Amino acid sequence: MEDAGIGWIAAIIIGGLAGWIASAIMKTNTGIFLNIILGIIGAAIASFLFGLIGVSFGGWLGYLIAGLIGACILIAIVRAVRK
Repeated sequence: MEDAGIGWIAAIIIGGLAGWIASAIMKTNTGIFLNIILGIIGAAIASFLFGLIGVSFGGWLGYLIAGLIGACILIAIVRAVRK
């Protein structure tokens, strides 16, 4: 987060947006708090995974994309574990 120049308040806002978009894409019915958590944790996971292959995201848009991809990954993992 700090490398991308995103503060905590912006991370919460962007994380919430990313989580909300991911829940719409994956057709889940989660609340705003879980959307924020999914987006923030998802961005951290996606940044780590993409860092392993040499891809980095920067700025607000990059954090949103990383959060969206990571939140979708988290939703898919939770669905797989529940089955």
